[in-house]
Amino acid sequence: MFDRFNRKLNYLRISVTDRCNLRCTYCMPEEGIKLFNHEDILSFDDIAGFTKVVVSKGVTKVRITGGEPLVRKGVTVLVSMISKIKSIEDLSMTTNGTLLKSYAQELRTAGLHRVNISLDTIDPVKFRAVTRIGDLNDVLEGIKAAKEAGLLPVKINCVIKDSKEEKDAKAVTRFCEDNDLEIRYIHQMDLVRGHFSEVDGGTGGNCALCNRLRLTSNGKLRPCLFSNIEFDIRKLGFKKAIQLATESKPECGTKNETGAFYNIGG
Repeated sequence: MFDRFNRKLNYLRISVTDRCNLRCTYCMPEEGIKLFNHEDILSFDDIAGFTKVVVSKGVTKVRITGGEPLVRKGVTVLVSMISKIKSIEDLSMTTNGTLLKSYAQELRTAGLHRVNISLDTIDPVKFRAVTRIGDLNDVLEGIKAAKEAGLLPVKINCVIKDSKEEKDAKAVTRFCEDNDLEIRYIHQMDLVRGHFSEVDGGTGGNCALCNRLRLTSNGKLRPCLFSNIEFDIRKLGFKKAIQLATESKPECGTKNETGAFYNIGG
């Protein structure tokens, strides 16, 4: 499956919820957010059915995101459904890690391959300040549980303001080196202003190499994070939405005024 710029689209990111159990300062406003109506959220059957169709067209990599995907009730059932789809080579999840202690082994048994865990600081006071309500120990226990369950490699997503040489980023780097974790540095982005850059240690943010489609939890297929373009998979049908998203994928991201990280999945 190729877009107009001959980029091979083989990666689907699925946001299963716009809800989260943290309130990170760079993701959610302090006053809270307007959540999707429950009846608008895709069912597991819809998500798995759509994934099966897009995999038949060449997608081999699938990542489950949120919000925080582990707050979606029964999400391990969805993981099991998706893991049974043939030709998926990489099935992963991005999580804040706070609930992993309880779910890591269940996720691995369901067929999840690996996890990316958000961690911007290992200072418990700063962690609380950034997340507003989070406990760093929950994440550290989640990382340990993920490793023990075999969700490998465990990758750490560290958001930075300017450089990976920042004090907190350097401390997270040392923590990763000491605990056999892979790290990627993500510059803080702004959807509305169109501020983004390449991920240090990953391929995100490089428009020339972008191979992604994004499915939101309320059924909108987005060909680009930094664009307002989206197609409703329920109104158009799975195949038509995939076709239009592929044909409409922009050469480069600009800005996004109709979505947010908590309901697209970053």
